[in-house]
Amino acid sequence: MSTAPASTAPSSLPTAELCVDEDEFEALAEPWGRLHRACAAATPFQSHAWLASWWRSYGSRGRLRVLLVHSGGRLIAAAPLMRVDRPLPALKPLGGAISDFTDVLLDDACREEGTEALLSGLYALARTALVDFGEVRPGACVESLYERWPGPRRTLTASDCLELPALPIDGLLKRLPAPRAQRARAKIRKLAALGVESRVVPVEEVESSVRTLLHLHQLQWQGRKVTPEHLQPRFHEHLLRSMRPMVAAGEAVLTEFRLDGEVLAADLTLLSGTLAGGYLYGAHPRLRERKVDVATMLLEASTRHTGGEHPRALSLLRGNEPYKHHWRPEPVTNRRFLLARRRTAPLVHAVAWGASGRQWAKRRLRERAGDARRGGGDARRGGGAPS
Repeated sequence: MSTAPASTAPSSLPTAELCVDEDEFEALAEPWGRLHRACAAATPFQSHAWLASWWRSYGSRGRLRVLLVHSGGRLIAAAPLMRVDRPLPALKPLGGAISDFTDVLLDDACREEGTEALLSGLYALARTALVDFGEVRPGACVESLYERWPGPRRTLTASDCLELPALPIDGLLKRLPAPRAQRARAKIRKLAALGVESRVVPVEEVESSVRTLLHLHQLQWQGRKVTPEHLQPRFHEHLLRSMRPMVAAGEAVLTEFRLDGEVLAADLTLLSGTLAGGYLYGAHPRLRERKVDVATMLLEASTRHTGGEHPRALSLLRGNEPYKHHWRPEPVTNRRFLLARRRTAPLVHAVAWGASGRQWAKRRLRERAGDARRGGGDARRGGGAPS
């Protein structure tokens, strides 16, 4: 572990250090867990189990750059980053494309000093690379860094997300128009009439349940368009490695659904203090044959984790697929924060220019798809239920 170049504060003040050693990062589970719990804005994708496992599956040796801020021997802030050189030299959050949100962590009890120390450390690191936080959820801790950043900076639009309020299923039904609510209640009654049973998986059965989930997910999408990464061994290894500690820490919950005594569906929901996110599920094709409304079944199960003393919003995570709008969610748009210094300012302009071109191309594709639908062409979006 090396001290970040910009950190010259006395030992009595917060100090920023740069962790570049994989084993040292792996050993941070306990202090990182305390920091994660002390940060109200944290999402499950900033948990240590998720990030450390992701690095083992997706990281490149020598690229780890985790900025740590300690005060009085306690970890009070952290920025989990890695160095990439293509297409441009940049520091990007750990978690990659399989993580729906990125952020830094700040202990709410000492947010001011943690922010200042992270700002100093990141500014030093930005001498040779762009700091690029993609998929930042509104209200994230990195917003405070962006607001105080002394160098060139830029905000771009990232992915669309949809969220439902922290309500039980009955509360969500009351938000729907009467005919739609009536149909949803009929689907829920049918689940009970068919004898569909749900069970939260205990910690000691997590690995077996993850394997079942991945098998059902593969069956569900057989012969259909699926997210390719979900079929990769490295993705499977990441989930198998990360889910047991996350379930044990209350950062994830696995639910299995049985019909006629057989597990025919499984769901993984990730949890933090203010958020529950339906991440991945698998359903046997036989459920479609039995006319089981899988989306309703999953939503009803997910709402069991959104109430209580500390309510959680139910995030449908990234993607603006039509089926998600059935429950009248609120749109929430992620953002991308680019931070630089004078010598790396051209990188900000290069990334922003490239992103603008891609957004224009996507917008044109959506417009053409709309024209095709209005003209009677087949321009349906794939997906159906969430993947």
